[in-house]
Amino acid sequence: MGLEATMIVVDNSESSRNGDYLPSRWEAQADATNLIFSAKTGANPESSVGLMSMGGSTPEILTTLTTDIGKILDGLHRTKIKGSSHFSTGINVAALALKHRQNKSQKQRIIVFTCSPIEEDEKSLIKLSKRMKKSAISIDIIAFGELGEETTKKLEAFSENCQSAEGSYLAIVQPSSNLLSDSLITTPILGGDGGAGGAGASGSGGEGGDTGGNSFEFGVDPSVDPELALALRMSFEEEKARQEKEKKAKEAAEGKTDLETIGEGDEKQPLLDDEGQPSGSGSKAKKDKDDDKMDTA
Repeated sequence: MGLEATMIVVDNSESSRNGDYLPSRWEAQADATNLIFSAKTGANPESSVGLMSMGGSTPEILTTLTTDIGKILDGLHRTKIKGSSHFSTGINVAALALKHRQNKSQKQRIIVFTCSPIEEDEKSLIKLSKRMKKSAISIDIIAFGELGEETTKKLEAFSENCQSAEGSYLAIVQPSSNLLSDSLITTPILGGDGGAGGAGASGSGGEGGDTGGNSFEFGVDPSVDPELALALRMSFEEEKARQEKEKKAKEAAEGKTDLETIGEGDEKQPLLDDEGQPSGSGSKAKKDKDDDKMDTA
């Protein structure tokens, strides 16, 4: 993460009321927004973050670009859940807000949360995507909720066509007992290694790799904000452990785990082998030793 101006677009449509993400889709977005702000400003104090919503009758800018987390939280608090989402219009408004940033040396990025069906057709989305790429605006998409195949296909096409040197990523996060913010830790959006092919907890998207030229883990300098760096590391380790646990459980269910070997002296072990000799593990070794003695005599 370098010097950036980032507009976070939250989905406050009626779909965000759903409780399949703890504690709800809307609260999960609010928590993740807080984390993204801390990561961006922690990586570079001169980076700024703005907030807008794309639900209701029309998208609305809640907070202009700022370095004050209080303004972001206030914007989230004032947001009402209503209506349907306006994906394309929301991105266009966010791009306009970035165009008027005070520090022109800041690279432009839009992070969009979406948990609603996308009404726009794929062709118009690809056209919008290419226009954003031409304007040097990177776009990260955090898709979560019960996404249909059609919506997923549209998002993948959009993300694929706005790829740039700065990186644009699509994170598809499936419902789980984990917090949405914890799942984002492992994605390139927050400087993670993109353990699922650069697409968050699940799904397909941009390739992992360099996330903006910052050599610090998760894009945060521990000497500047040690508490945030520690929190990001702990969340990453918890998410990694959870994924490993799920993987092992899946392998066990499919019968891929190795069978345990029968221990010496097990009651199920036969007393005699096929040759009628004692089956104890030491008997054969003792017999072979005796045979060796007879050969050398």
